[in-house]
Amino acid sequence: MTASSGIRIVQLTDMHLFDSTEGQLLGMNTDHSFNEVLKLVRAKVPAMDLILATGDLSQDGSETSYNRLKASLGEFAVPYYWLSGNHDQNPMLEKMSENISASQQVIDVGDWRIVMLDSSVAEQVHGFLEDSQLQLLNDALITEKHVLVCCHHHPIPMNSKWIDNIGIRNSDDFMQIIDASPNVKAVLWGHVHQEVDEVINDRRFLATPSTCIQFTKYSEDFAVDTLSPGFRYLELLPDGRVSTQVHRVTGVEFTIDYSIKGY
Repeated sequence: MTASSGIRIVQLTDMHLFDSTEGQLLGMNTDHSFNEVLKLVRAKVPAMDLILATGDLSQDGSETSYNRLKASLGEFAVPYYWLSGNHDQNPMLEKMSENISASQQVIDVGDWRIVMLDSSVAEQVHGFLEDSQLQLLNDALITEKHVLVCCHHHPIPMNSKWIDNIGIRNSDDFMQIIDASPNVKAVLWGHVHQEVDEVINDRRFLATPSTCIQFTKYSEDFAVDTLSPGFRYLELLPDGRVSTQVHRVTGVEFTIDYSIKGY
């Protein structure tokens, strides 16, 4: 990264890795799909500045799955930062974060500040931002830098009844802080296993496909789409603009296990 260039970021989300490399989520081998996405990252993004992994890193919270993720991300030789999702086990994730900066919540790079908020709730699928996280956000916004805010759960409606039941329950508190902060240029999340790119009050609101299964947009009930896994590339520009694109793999085929009614 040079003084005049943007900050190049790869977002990976909702890997749902298992203890075993043969583990499947709704019929898809999540280790295989994750590795196919990483191959695509290498092909599409020859140089990057950092990686953001926005939750549901593991499906079973196993030490093996987190170690495998650390090894895979470490191969890119850039800083990486992660968030806990509703499937992650925070004590294990904290153990995996020892001696590395992966769990750092405020990251200053160039003209930008990245704020990583923990929206996970122990043993629950929905999200909630505790007072400590809202205070952290408030404090982090005292800056002249442009700001990208990241969380696992979605803060705005997806117009999908079952998904909107499991978003950030106190999103009004979050949005009140965001709306009062003109230096927030974008909000980024995972959890919804689909691509979203909306502009609200001159801010980008972005969700990213999972590296494994995808959820059907605008579905009233739980439904799995046949769209391919993917990742998001972002470039945070010095003037506060965000350039971004989703890339999806090809050739990852699976049969949806419809006997499973949730995830």
